[in-house]
Amino acid sequence: MAKKTSDIKPAGATTAGKAQPNGISANGRTIRTPLTQDPHAIRDTREKVLEVAIGHEVRAFRKKLGITVADLAAATDISLGMLSKIENGITSPSLTTLQALSRALGVPLTAFFRRFEEEHSAVFVKAGEGVDVERRGTRAGHQYNLLGHIGANTSGVVVEPYMITLTEESDVFPTFQHEGMEFLYMLEGEVLYRHGSNLYPMKPGDSLFFDADAPHGPEELTQLPMRYLSIICYPQNSSTS
Repeated sequence: MAKKTSDIKPAGATTAGKAQPNGISANGRTIRTPLTQDPHAIRDTREKVLEVAIGHEVRAFRKKLGITVADLAAATDISLGMLSKIENGITSPSLTTLQALSRALGVPLTAFFRRFEEEHSAVFVKAGEGVDVERRGTRAGHQYNLLGHIGANTSGVVVEPYMITLTEESDVFPTFQHEGMEFLYMLEGEVLYRHGSNLYPMKPGDSLFFDADAPHGPEELTQLPMRYLSIICYPQNSSTS
């Protein structure tokens, strides 16, 4: 039977009444922290219209500089009304206007077309067709099956989803450590998983989300074979090990 959220207590919670970092208090009550993003939100349906794409970039560059529409109007000799129309994608600015904005905002002219021209990638992997890769735990008998990978992207974050399999020949390896965050979801078997100084008994359906900079990994292989989904995310221009 699944545990209720109110029944879950964090490892190491000892101070009664104090909120713990993971959002659950020591008395087991859930602390509701509002999410900063709406997972169901959609962007402007006209995003692929050139005027809308240009307007979005002009506004973004202006806000990045911390200047108002009036400041930009004074720097470019473009009226407030025209700038408002440009930023809202209502009008198509001339090349001369774009050149003036480019100089005032300190960006190349081509920067205004980035959102219109950029491609958004997706990777579809059919069952059993992931790519076996070698990572630091491979030598301990851990099999890593990469389920998809997108390199450079507009989010600034790299996400690596792995299906990890451990068998009778696998060794415990509780000392992984790398940049970013990691999410585990148990599919088969049982394991006592270490994160820092805490141990988590994990069974099918259990999940663990953590800062991957702390030492972590399977401490005790309770029931084999074992399979779990591991999703690692870290900033672009860095690497995991």
